[in-house]
Amino acid sequence: MQEHKNLIIMENRNKPEPDKTVEADNDRRIANSPKDHIPGWGVDANPENDPTYPMKHWNGADHQRFNYEKPSQQPIDVEILHSIERPGVSRVFGTSTPPKGLSGAIRRWAYQWNESTYLHWVPLVLADRINVFEGYLDDFKNGIIPNPFAERGWQAEWKYNRKNLLKNVAIGAAVTAGLIVLMNEKNKKAKKSGRSIGARAL
Repeated sequence: MQEHKNLIIMENRNKPEPDKTVEADNDRRIANSPKDHIPGWGVDANPENDPTYPMKHWNGADHQRFNYEKPSQQPIDVEILHSIERPGVSRVFGTSTPPKGLSGAIRRWAYQWNESTYLHWVPLVLADRINVFEGYLDDFKNGIIPNPFAERGWQAEWKYNRKNLLKNVAIGAAVTAGLIVLMNEKNKKAKKSGRSIGARAL
């Protein structure tokens, strides 16, 4: 996986600066190409079905969005995930948290899917939750003891929003207790039904 990531970085480093005229032509070609195969594409294309349409003041430049000089591309020296609906990465992007570990693998999988699907967004939410625990493991590995109370903003909540914090804790505790009771009841019923079946067999 590391070799694959390094290969992507080296390929992107060795790419020459793109010709902006050619790039603008590519953007126009992509914009004008048929997109019927993309689910939900063009749902807002009909101006009569646009809630802003009666208020819009057309100025003549509304369809000239591609006639501008794009800024130069930020060097790509980390792995960047981008939507399959776009031909390339944006001109600028964050580099502080490239995908890695289990959360990174989930994110790579999620970016194989269209942005309008649950298969894209739900795994990304899951990857964020997993990434929190990966961060704790990194802290321990580097000799740092994590402080979730401060890092998650609970100190500020306790100081400025104590009532809602206590309410959320109480709700969480009630839900957890309810689940434990429910599971215990199911276990008791399962054990009882197992005993009654054994008694009948005797």
